[in-house]
Parts: sequence; structure tokens; C-alpha cells
Amino acid sequence: MLGIIVMALFMFFGVLQALSVFRERGLTVKMWLGMVMGLMEMMWFPSIFAYIFDFTMTAQIWALSLSAALSAASCVWMAKRNKPIVKTGDKDVDFAFVLLVVFPAILVTAFLQYTHTFVNVDGDLHVGQSTYGDLCMHAGFATGLIGQSYPPEYTILPGTLLGYPFLADALSSTMILFGTPLAPALYVPGTVMCALFYMGFVIFAWKLTGSKAAAALSFFLFFFSGGLGFTRLFDENGLNEWVVSDTLFGFYKAPTNLPAENLRWVNALCDLLIPQRTLMAGWMCLMPCLYLLITAMRERRMKLFVSLGVFAGALPMIHTHSFLALGMISFGALLYTIVFRKERKNTLILFGAYAILACGLAAYQLFTWTFPQTMDGGSLRIQFNWVNSNGKGGLIDNYFWFWIRNVGIMYVVLPFAAVFARDKAARALSLGALVVYLISEFVLFQPNEYDNIKLFYAAYLVMLPVGANAVVNVFNGLWKKGRWAWLDSFKRALAAFCAWAFLFVSAFSGFVTIAREAVSDLQIFSSAHREAGQYIFKNTPVDAVFLTKNNHNNAANVLGGRRIVCGDSLYLHFHGVNYDEAESDMYRMLQNPEENQQLFEKYGVDYVYISSYERSAGADEEAFERLYPMIYEGADWYEKVRIFAINDK
Repeated sequence: MLGIIVMALFMFFGVLQALSVFRERGLTVKMWLGMVMGLMEMMWFPSIFAYIFDFTMTAQIWALSLSAALSAASCVWMAKRNKPIVKTGDKDVDFAFVLLVVFPAILVTAFLQYTHTFVNVDGDLHVGQSTYGDLCMHAGFATGLIGQSYPPEYTILPGTLLGYPFLADALSSTMILFGTPLAPALYVPGTVMCALFYMGFVIFAWKLTGSKAAAALSFFLFFFSGGLGFTRLFDENGLNEWVVSDTLFGFYKAPTNLPAENLRWVNALCDLLIPQRTLMAGWMCLMPCLYLLITAMRERRMKLFVSLGVFAGALPMIHTHSFLALGMISFGALLYTIVFRKERKNTLILFGAYAILACGLAAYQLFTWTFPQTMDGGSLRIQFNWVNSNGKGGLIDNYFWFWIRNVGIMYVVLPFAAVFARDKAARALSLGALVVYLISEFVLFQPNEYDNIKLFYAAYLVMLPVGANAVVNVFNGLWKKGRWAWLDSFKRALAAFCAWAFLFVSAFSGFVTIAREAVSDLQIFSSAHREAGQYIFKNTPVDAVFLTKNNHNNAANVLGGRRIVCGDSLYLHFHGVNYDEAESDMYRMLQNPEENQQLFEKYGVDYVYISSYERSAGADEEAFERLYPMIYEGADWYEKVRIFAINDK
């Protein structure tokens, strides 16, 4: 598929650039950084040219050409200076180790990405449990960006600026423009982004700790993240078969995501990476920033701080939470460095250059998209202890028990690991993680209080290697030989038991959640809606407006890529935009089209989509038959989809 080839070309060009920019790093690190750079260019460059050419094929060609030109310039620079690809004496982690750690996780992720992204089952489209809600929004952004002028608008609320970070979906839009079908345009880059995040996390963990064991353990703990919710599977007689069955086959009954029982620390793979595509792209880009931050702090070179500033400055419209978390982490690291290290003036200069460049690149994004939507939507507010607040000034669970039950025993380990860490860079990043934790415990940044987990998890990503390193050191201490053989045997038996118990308690909830997610299967579009959506995508103008009901699985918007009068209220509410008037008008037009012709003109409605959803909303189908010509009628007699043309362009 041409779209996949284009993605591979961007990644290849990114690697060529990284060979020049990061020539002092090892080949594994350069390959990883380059592939991330290539995908970031694929997200950003088409949108830059879309200001001139709209989001069209012309913009894509210019974007690819710019990436190729930067790569050519890098190659010429390397050739003129006769620079080696790998600098002699480089000691970065080797590729074989990274691949050994992450490859099983990549296989699981690829399986979930594929099975959870519009799988055709006898003509119907199916998804997984975690993607039933969010996937339609992201797919609608991906199909709806095509042909848009910039800055783009919400296709689920025309006339409203798209303030939600959309660049991860724009990458899929590029692939669709090059002929890739919607599903692979989502799951192929999704799998690649997750793989690059996994690689980046292991490389960062190794860089931070210098221990392969700690890097591998921290990745294991991340992948199977989850707290103590698995205990609900047991009763006084052992495993409770009814609860186990409900957990594995019920809808959102996994032990890491049970709001009714105040279990909210979700498994990162199932409930964050797979369904939340902006977070997936954001974490992929966050790991190079964390790697460069710790490397720059140790080597104290301006070039590294400048590179960090460029990476950071591109983050807001990829994933705003990652940008915010990185800023907090960097601030904490700066405080530690100023207090505990010499050369404070030089430190301020280096961090100042990083901050100025990052904020300068981010300014347009923040002032155009982020701040207006955040401020106008009333997102910022004070609330203590995240989702554990009972809304009456008290807490649902005891403070520490809430966190231990949700995060697991690593919550207890992490503070001690940070305090006793010997590496100054690890201590600095730990202080940065503490800044994120404290601010996120008191301030909510979006209408949905749960979304603060994206900040908490960024701090958790920073702290996991530090905590894992402490655990490894304790295990090594117990395993180490002493003077007495009988004591060594006892210590090793204790170490083996503790290691097994630690891994079980830390990972079993996550394991159960992943198993549940792997078997989940839900229909999202019937064959009738799939066929109608494909018809709309191929046969109607890209700027057409459809009158439909505001169901989240809206074929005209998600599969057809067209604007609708008003989209799902949950999407719009949690994005902090005002949709009440449009929603009310949508119902009025459906239920009484003859008396609301002025509303059709107000919203520029070109087509009306009638299906069981619109009929359940009281649509006057007979009136539409009298008023407008029908241009499409599905063959499915059970789910009859009809499209009427008001202004057939």
C-alpha cells in the first residue's frame, strides 16, 4: 500500500537526519531517534503546508519533499566532513537487548491494534472493548481532515476550531490520501508508534540506571501495569469462578479499571496506548525528550539542549499532556541541578536555551489551539487527590490505601528508591516526577478528571526505572554469596520467593486485563452503515455537511469523513466546547424539517442521513421523502440506510 510506503520513507529520511544530528550516539539510539523524527515530520510537515494548499495531496508531496531535502542535506554534511556513522567508543545499549525485551510486547500490541481497529466480520466492522468509544473520534478526525483548510475545524461541530491534539490522526489522513484503507491507516502506524515507544522506554531506562536488569524489569512492570485489583478474583474459597468469568468476558470488568470500586489506575496498554492515539504518539515523542534531558544534564552540551527544545516544541498538538508533563519534569530537574550542582550560571543558560526554544516553537500551538479551548471550556480547576475525591471535601478511600491499591506495591517502593538513588540525574528526574505528582494531585486540567492519569503516568514512566533499579539491587544483595553456605542458601531462597511474589502482585492485574482485552469483540458498524459510509467518502464533496443523529459511531463522519451538524456529546463535553445549541437544532431539523428550513441554511446542510439512529430520534422520514431527492438507499432490508440530497454539489 502506497500510504505505508510513504510512512516508511518518512522514517527512513528521519534516520538519515539522525545519523548526522546525533552522530555521537550509538547506532541503536540513532535508529530509534531517527524513526521517531521521521514520524514527527510526517505528523507536522503536511499540516504546515496545509496552510497553503489545504490538507490535500499537494501538501503531502511538499511535506515528503521537505523531509527528503533535510535528509539529503544531512548526508552531504556528513560526507563533506567524513564523519563515521557510529562514533568510536560509544557505549549506548545494544539493539539485541532492546529487541529481546520489547519484541513479545510488540507482538501482543500488533495483535490488539489489528483486532481492535475496524475488523471486517461478514461485512460488519468490529472493534475491541477499549476502542469502542475513542476509536470513532480518532477515525473521524483522520477521514475528516482530508481537504480541510487550516487551521482545521471539528467535523463533529463545524465552525469550532479543532483544539484537540490532532496530529497523530493527521498522519493517518496522509496515509488515506495515498490510498491506504482506513483500518490499516490506523493500526499500522499505531503498532509502529507503540514499538518505538517501547524501544525508547527501554533505552531511557538503561541510560538512567546503567542496568539492563533494571531496564527489563521496569518495562515488564510498565507493560503489565495494574494495582491490587486482582484480589477481587479471590474469596475465602480461592478463585471465585463467577467473578473470574465476569472479569474475562464482561464489559469493563477488568481489575485495573473499575470506577465503581475506585480502581482507576488502568493498564497502560489496554486503556491508554491502544485506544488513545494522541497519547500513543505523545509517549513515542516523550521518550526521546526524557532521553535527551538526562543525557544533556550529564554531558552539559548546548547541542543536546537545543535538540531537546526542538523535540519538546513539537509536542503540544501531538499530545498536550506530554508537553505539560515534560515541562514539569524539566522544572524539577532544573531545581535539583541548581541546588546540588556547581556551575549554576551555566546550568541556567543551558536550561534557558532549551526553555526558550521549546516555548517559542510551542507558542503558536498553545495560543491558537490549547489555551482558547482550555480557558473557554472551564477545564482548569482545583481538586485534591485526583479521582479519589468524593466531591464534598473528603476522600472515597484512605489517601495512601487508594494509591497503593491502584498502583500496587511500586507506589511504596518509588519514594525510597528516589531518596536512596546514587545517580544525581536520577534524583533530579525524581524531583521532576514529584512536581508532576503534586500538581496533578491538586489541579485538574480538563473537564474529565480521569484524564489527569496522563500526567501521573508520565511521572510513573520516569520513576519506574529508578524503582526497578532499587528492586534489582535488593535482589542482588540477597543473592550475593557470603561467608556461610547455609545462610547463602536461605538468602537465595528468600530472594527467589520475594522476586516471584513481587512480580505476581505487581503484574497479575495487568495480565488479566490484557487477557480480557485480547478476547473482546464488539460490533461498531453494521454492513449497512459500512457501505453507506464508503459511498459517502467516494461520492460526496469533502466539504459537505450531513444532518445525522449524534451517535458516536456515525458512519457519515467516521467512515465518510464528512462534517455533521453535531457529534457525540461525550466527545464535545470532555473537549470543553459548547455544543448545546447545535445539538438542539439537530433534533429540530430531524423531527420537523419543513418548519426549520432556516436551520438547514444556518448550518449549510447538504445531505440528510437516515438510519435506525435517526429514526429513534424521531426523524420525519416521510417529510424528507417529500422535500428532497433520495440519492442512496442501502440494500440491507433490516437496517435501511437512506441519504437525501438537499444541496447535491
